[in-house]
Amino acid sequence: MKELILKKIREIELEKGVEILYAVESGSRAWGFASPDSDYDIRFIYKHDLNYYLSIWEKTDVIEFMTDEDLDGSGWDIRKALLLLAKSNAPFLEWIYSPIVYFENKDFIDELRKVANECFSPVSCMYHYIGTTKNFLEVCEKEQVKLKSYFYALRTVLSGMWIVKMNSFPPVAFMELLDIAPKKIKEKVITLMDIKASQDESYLHPKEEIITNFIKETLTFNIENATSLANSKRDNFKLDEIFKKIILNK
Repeated sequence: MKELILKKIREIELEKGVEILYAVESGSRAWGFASPDSDYDIRFIYKHDLNYYLSIWEKTDVIEFMTDEDLDGSGWDIRKALLLLAKSNAPFLEWIYSPIVYFENKDFIDELRKVANECFSPVSCMYHYIGTTKNFLEVCEKEQVKLKSYFYALRTVLSGMWIVKMNSFPPVAFMELLDIAPKKIKEKVITLMDIKASQDESYLHPKEEIITNFIKETLTFNIENATSLANSKRDNFKLDEIFKKIILNK
């Protein structure tokens, strides 16, 4: 599958006249709890040539594609990516730290990760994860629950707990996140992961009170601790320098 993904990346470069700097897996495959029929969620950062950035007119800064092979692609222009990094955008930070990398300009991504650590805003990321957890809370309280919903809620609620306890951006790999959960939750979640790995996305699982209650209790914990978290200390000069270096090919 990696060869097919790399082939598609090259096709995008030729078709759109861009250079892809970094391409990774996002979503359930990157998190480590994919179902057999899960899509491949490919996320990438790209750049145009210098003339593109010298125009006074607004231009598209997103490239998207979907293929018959379940490749779901979405990429952001380097300028858009850096502006989101400046805001400590949690989904973009997850791209940067994805455990599944298809292609990378190593010098670029090493520098980007270094700046990402400096831009990390605990409070901004926390509110992102709180909001996402809330989006799944209602479905997690139903008598029949899609395991996908359980795992999305667990991932985001544990990410919030991680920020409070570790004061760092949470790991993308779900099993690393799970380390901070109580033993009984770990054991139940690992059982559910085995089930999810053998079932399609449409599978409905009987409500697990222990999981639903943990999600609700931890969400409350995250909300109570959110206001005490720090904001980012971004360096606008460094972000500008990365942008100039990339588009000028220095």
